[in-house]
Amino acid sequence: MMATEVKQTTRAQESTNAIERLYITMRHLLNRGFYKPSGVSGNALRSALLLLRPEIYGTIAEDKAELNGLIYVLERLPEGIEECRFINLTSDEGFAKSHLKAIVPPKRRRNCYRIDDEQMNIEITRGRSDIYDILTHLTFLFVESDKICRRVLVDNGNATIRDWDKLTEFVLSEEKDNEEREVALIHCANILGRTFDEVVEIENKLKTSEDPDRFLNVIYWLGKLAIEEETTGNKRTITFSPLLRERLGHHIHGEKWANKIKSTLQQHNLMHRPLHIISANMHSVMNSLFAKKALSKEFPDSESLDIYEALGSEKHKALNKKVKSHAEKNGMIFLDDESGANIDVQIFDTAKFGKESCCYKLPEDISEEEKPVIFVMDYAFGEQAYETIDELLKPMEEGDKKTFLNVDSVSIMGKAGILEGGKGDLMIPSAHIFEGTADNYPFKNELNGSDFEGYGLKVMEGTMVTVLGTSLQNRDILQFFHESTWNVIGLEMEGVHYQKAIQSASQIRKSIKKDVKVRYAYYASDNPLETGSTLASGGLGTTGVKPTYLITDRILKQIFNS
Repeated sequence: MMATEVKQTTRAQESTNAIERLYITMRHLLNRGFYKPSGVSGNALRSALLLLRPEIYGTIAEDKAELNGLIYVLERLPEGIEECRFINLTSDEGFAKSHLKAIVPPKRRRNCYRIDDEQMNIEITRGRSDIYDILTHLTFLFVESDKICRRVLVDNGNATIRDWDKLTEFVLSEEKDNEEREVALIHCANILGRTFDEVVEIENKLKTSEDPDRFLNVIYWLGKLAIEEETTGNKRTITFSPLLRERLGHHIHGEKWANKIKSTLQQHNLMHRPLHIISANMHSVMNSLFAKKALSKEFPDSESLDIYEALGSEKHKALNKKVKSHAEKNGMIFLDDESGANIDVQIFDTAKFGKESCCYKLPEDISEEEKPVIFVMDYAFGEQAYETIDELLKPMEEGDKKTFLNVDSVSIMGKAGILEGGKGDLMIPSAHIFEGTADNYPFKNELNGSDFEGYGLKVMEGTMVTVLGTSLQNRDILQFFHESTWNVIGLEMEGVHYQKAIQSASQIRKSIKKDVKVRYAYYASDNPLETGSTLASGGLGTTGVKPTYLITDRILKQIFNS
């Protein structure tokens, strides 16, 4: 009798299991209300992350420290978090009214508050995706801090190595000169298992004028808390506030956000006019509509992209002001977010565009009532995309009266990871699939690949995966998606959530017209299948200018000619 062949699980299947375990563990911890990173649950998160070995965290599974991943994580967590033993995830509970100053991470819009020497509170107003994101980053930090502890603790935990003692001496000293700093970096490189060159490079990326030794301080605190945990039993703890657990999933911020928008539209008598919703950044639509007219003296060449590159650089704030004031004179309304959703909004009333003020033209015979209203919302984050669009597309209710929005189109422009191509290339999806489930959302995309040909950018068309968190992708899963019949071209975090809200509003709830037009286009921020091309390798710089404005231009042309 033939022996039955035992089929080995592939790396892609192992990785899928690891992602599933991470999410189930995180949801369990959320229900439970707290966990200790060194306890059973914390170790479950750690071992799943180490099995997964996401591309973004590089050498997380090796003994040496992972430096690019560290920078990626520190840019998304509040400054000083490495010093805190207690991390508390809260809802919007009114800390803004206290004397505490909000700390906002440079790459994530979330308010964080340092309560005292040992505690950091992080406000969650953007749903579960935000929590998954933070917990994954924290798990990475704890893995790295444990590596430091293992390397510096000797003699059964009763002593530390000389490198650590010297680093501690430098960090705690009052006066610091460059020679001492270099010596401290040499000790630090030895602790981290990295070369002096690598450590100096990361130190330069992290230092600020207020804190020239930020890198050394971070390493010291990561090590210090892990050593204390090991030797004194003072354990780090992460808690979820009762109010956060109660409010999650109830669209509290999304509803406040959407109500303010609808009342603004009503106030300006725009509820019945054709509405075109665009999810994009806060500059590309405004600049595409007005910049070339507003800055015709400064940039006479109307075909060049120089104008947009200039507007994107820090040096040219005066130019940005000029475009913004031109837009406001021609009917732009800006709504600063006060709901906690962290999504700002611009409303452009094309009926108020002055003669020759805009770079696009409406058909001659169009009546005032038919002139479109363009509504631009800043990027949502993961599941927050469902919460915000779902609330926005509901009718406005006043007593028994329901007023429906006249939504003509919803356009989503975003950044995504590409699986074939490089930074700045384009992806035009025909369907979104939700990672970890069999949920899939095919749709007719009003944009197609031929709209973007001839501009020197690679254009991919196919399926896109909406992932549960940017930081959890690894090569094996992506390779599987790319090479299998799913025909996946890229991955992002919001597509499924947007489409789910649009489909339920147009097909089931009937709160918007059934034939609402949808447009999705993404440009590549990274290629997670190429080593050294992940998000941790840095931003897009000016590479993002061309695809951003090309996509914006195609969306606006369709709106003005529809």
